[in-house]
Amino acid sequence: MIFRLATAIVLFGACALANHLTTIQTKALLSQAYGNLSNEESERFILGKSFFRIPWVEAPSATTARDGLGPLFSANTCISCHPHNGAGSVYGSNGEISRSLVTRFSLKAQSDSKNGFVPEPIYGAQLSINGVKGVPFEGKPTLLYERVMSEYADGSRVELRRPIPGVKELGYGSLDADTVIANRLAPALIGMGLLDQISDAEILSREDAEDKDNDGISGRANRVMDPITGKSAIGRFTWKASAVSVRHQVASAFHNDMGLSTSIYPHKNCTSKQAECLNAPRGRDALDVSDERLNAVTFYVSHLRIPKPSVNKKGEALFAQIGCTSCHTPSVKLSDGTMIEPYSDLLLHNMGEGLSDNRKEFDASEREWRTAPLWGIGKRTLVLNQRNYLHDGRARSIEEAILWHGGEARGAQERFRALGSADRRAVLNFLEGL
Repeated sequence: MIFRLATAIVLFGACALANHLTTIQTKALLSQAYGNLSNEESERFILGKSFFRIPWVEAPSATTARDGLGPLFSANTCISCHPHNGAGSVYGSNGEISRSLVTRFSLKAQSDSKNGFVPEPIYGAQLSINGVKGVPFEGKPTLLYERVMSEYADGSRVELRRPIPGVKELGYGSLDADTVIANRLAPALIGMGLLDQISDAEILSREDAEDKDNDGISGRANRVMDPITGKSAIGRFTWKASAVSVRHQVASAFHNDMGLSTSIYPHKNCTSKQAECLNAPRGRDALDVSDERLNAVTFYVSHLRIPKPSVNKKGEALFAQIGCTSCHTPSVKLSDGTMIEPYSDLLLHNMGEGLSDNRKEFDASEREWRTAPLWGIGKRTLVLNQRNYLHDGRARSIEEAILWHGGEARGAQERFRALGSADRRAVLNFLEGL
């Protein structure tokens, strides 16, 4: 009896250890580097990873390598918004709105060449939910939902939800009457370095702004101001393709989310109306994030490997048959001739009034969105148990995300709704396997 009990305990311990190791391996799916890095590149990857994960602190501090947080900020680490390098979620484990869902401000129907929109005069481009000592935070986000029903051809129905974003506890007075409030969910970071290697010519080759081939799809590139060169360039990152490179996007996140200055955004994210922010202590260095650290984080983000997809041939064929690949282009060529499979053309498409957020960004209209890359989309649930999709996280499943597609994508959405339940499931299984 004692022997059998001891054997059972050993077996239980072995199973528990195996499950624990499997959990660790699963959590690391979105955090693996490409396998061909040199020793020097591996060191840069590890350095970037440390600055991505370890918290920044407010100045003055004995920790000079990581001081300068704020004075206004939403998060103190990159990983706060991108857990395990995956996409964010609308709500945290405490039931409160997550830091992964940021609140953006702009003035309705206005745009400028620097930002692609006109920021709110008092609060700037993004709501900061935290402030360092002596600096009042800007406010807190609110979120309500309106119920919307969608029905399939077979009569089954799905409840969708339309978000109504807002703010409360404003610390610096009322918003301008023309302010547009828009939510943005932090995207997954895998594959960004590969997208950076796609030539402008490759992206532009798929443009059809006038829909000359009469297929109902009229994608176009977003031409934005590159803050590094000061010149117009093709955007390829963010929900509206308003960032031109990974380095641009990383610097923008440091600035808007953590209040950290870089050589690209050398000033704090205070507005002229925020005296406490303007007068707050600064770090000892001229820039909070040196180019060495900015480049290290950029290198880390740029070398995150795409998890290997599983194959669902039936779902893949149906995905193409109903027209989804007109925008979610399976294969794209890199500058060196290598083929990758992001399932995106990186172009802007009119997605209809249902997804409009009344916010322009450079050439992107209120209804236009960059085709989101789909590689790794199914791994979010596996790694993070994450179930928020689209730019504001309104969709609680890939199915709901499809049903929100309108505008140029309405035909594909209607053909999906016309499928039988088994074929719809095959399409979803295909996407969940990417």
